[in-house]
Amino acid sequence: MDLHEYQAKERFRAAGIPVPPGEIATTPAGAEKLAEDLGGKVVVKAQVHSGGRGKAGGVKLAANPAEAKAHAAAILGMEIKGLTVHKVLITPAEDIDTEAYVGVLIDRATQAPTFIVSAAGGIDIETVAHETPEKIRKLTVDPRYGLLPHQAYWLADFLYDDPSLIKQTTKIIAQLYDSFVNSGSSMAEINPLITTPSGEVKAIDAKMSIDDNELYRRPEVAAMRDSSSEPPAETLAREAGLSYVKLDGDVGCCVNGAGLAMATMDLVKYYGGAPANFLDIGGSSNPDKVVAALEIITADPNVKSILFNIFGGITRCDDVANGIVEAMSRIDIEQPIVIRLTGTNEEIALKILKDAGFPAYTSMDAVVEEAVKLAKGAEA
Repeated sequence: MDLHEYQAKERFRAAGIPVPPGEIATTPAGAEKLAEDLGGKVVVKAQVHSGGRGKAGGVKLAANPAEAKAHAAAILGMEIKGLTVHKVLITPAEDIDTEAYVGVLIDRATQAPTFIVSAAGGIDIETVAHETPEKIRKLTVDPRYGLLPHQAYWLADFLYDDPSLIKQTTKIIAQLYDSFVNSGSSMAEINPLITTPSGEVKAIDAKMSIDDNELYRRPEVAAMRDSSSEPPAETLAREAGLSYVKLDGDVGCCVNGAGLAMATMDLVKYYGGAPANFLDIGGSSNPDKVVAALEIITADPNVKSILFNIFGGITRCDDVANGIVEAMSRIDIEQPIVIRLTGTNEEIALKILKDAGFPAYTSMDAVVEEAVKLAKGAEA
């Protein structure tokens, strides 16, 4: 689960990190009023779960409240990477001397939190890592002991020469780690961490991603979820208990089990196609899940054919077959569907599909090859 910038700043502020004040506006008039309250010169920032807000025109400097109102009017309702902006953050403009990057994330290679810091802040850290890796310092934290004081100092010392700035940043890095752990995060970053001409260090941007598996233990964080800023398909999948990731292909895949789903996608590529998604309906025998899965897949305009690949162990093939038939009666599905069902109650399932007029397969290769062929035929 991603947090908006203003929400991440709330978490940072609670940990003691120096974050400038800021408030949310949902109307241009509200933005104007907040700008007046904050002294006039402010930054208007789109609140969407997406990077590249500045490049898309979603971050604007306003010299006065009237400009803040105009910028908010332009930003509210705009789309950034397919997401509509419903609110803007109004925060005071800062005098910036330097910009740095500080972030911590779960490194799956080391299975531990890893800090990444760079004096080249304010830009994509991926670009810095690729073009000038010498400008980055990394530190893996042993989760048994947490971030130790000398480690925080070692990271801060890489960013600045001034002892005062190093001291402030050492404290901020330690606070960032505390916020990261206490929020159940998979990633937390400050970009940029700025210094001011007066010698202060501040976090003027904030980003956090929360591990969904941590949410049940942290209801106060779970309450921050903003479904209106998520792709509708992801919201529907989560509410239906499905594992779903959208991809760029045109063969919609509905599979039970993550391993089989990965193998299915590999086979789609083997036969010259491209999967449109990863979608795992899990081990449930609930036809409503199949209905929800088809609603998600058919909502993707790129999907040219739909492939079901079900191995019935815990999942009963006949329930999946009933779900497919029921879904076809509920929603208008234009894309051709090919189905492979094998395992528990396979014979019953094949009869259900045959009676409903759906061809079904028991061979994985055959059904995948047919799905790719149908997708290519739809493109021709």
